[in-house]
Amino acid sequence: MKAVTITVIAKMTSNYSEGLGNIGAVQKVYKKGQVYAMRSRESLKNAIMVQSGMYDDLQTSVDGATQKMVSDEINASNNRALEGGYMNTQGKSTYIRKSSFYLTDAIACNSFVNETRFHNNLYLATNYANANGINLQDKAKESGLMPYQYEYDKSEKIYSLTIDLDMIGKDENFETEEASSQEKADRVNSILQAVQNLSLVVRGNLDNAEPIFVIGGLSDRKTHYFENVVSVKGSRFHITPDLKSKLAEGFSCGLLQGDNFNNEEEMVKELNPLSVKEFFGNLKQEVCKYYGV
Repeated sequence: MKAVTITVIAKMTSNYSEGLGNIGAVQKVYKKGQVYAMRSRESLKNAIMVQSGMYDDLQTSVDGATQKMVSDEINASNNRALEGGYMNTQGKSTYIRKSSFYLTDAIACNSFVNETRFHNNLYLATNYANANGINLQDKAKESGLMPYQYEYDKSEKIYSLTIDLDMIGKDENFETEEASSQEKADRVNSILQAVQNLSLVVRGNLDNAEPIFVIGGLSDRKTHYFENVVSVKGSRFHITPDLKSKLAEGFSCGLLQGDNFNNEEEMVKELNPLSVKEFFGNLKQEVCKYYGV
């Protein structure tokens, strides 16, 4: 066993791409002849690194480019923030270390339906106008009144996470002792804990992005093993022979029972899922066992 691989279904908002004036558009991807909203892998990775505490010891420098600080004293063996990979071009040498874990984009299960939300800053503009003796209707621009709009999407999205257990706590760019087994297990489990309780703040709103379904476990293959067999159409989870075949290879799945899928009873009968909490609890124990702690 060399990797942790899981595929997650979660209800989450999309992140935003470039705006046009006062109009914000969610990120989208085109596939199967349709447009799907998405949250990028970079956005997901940053949220997981922050909420897991992996970025608590992050140090950055600005020298032509903003970079993670790397040296003989600060590297992936003793700095958790560098576990997500880095490229450092300061000094005479360029140091590159790949990430120890990989994510896919979180792509919506169903095609995008545009829901536009309209807002303004009327209260703030009125407050400014009153404080400065301005007639808001006559001098709206001077008062800072600005209407704006943005696309909104919160939907079931699927993403996969794979952690390379051989890379955790090591940095081949420097001749330093690798992290202890306990530290390695703590790093992996902090990432899993962040996925289990993931929340996102999007345009000032708190977004619960916890898994409503998760499948996977420890694997001898360093790949997103369940990426191609987890599918939802409408609100129905697809249970296929290939999904059941892969699941039977020593993996397990977890289901948050809350009528999130139209065929929850079928899922319970066919897949025999654990609760999401139990799934992650068991997986963390397997990680500890792998590292011998």
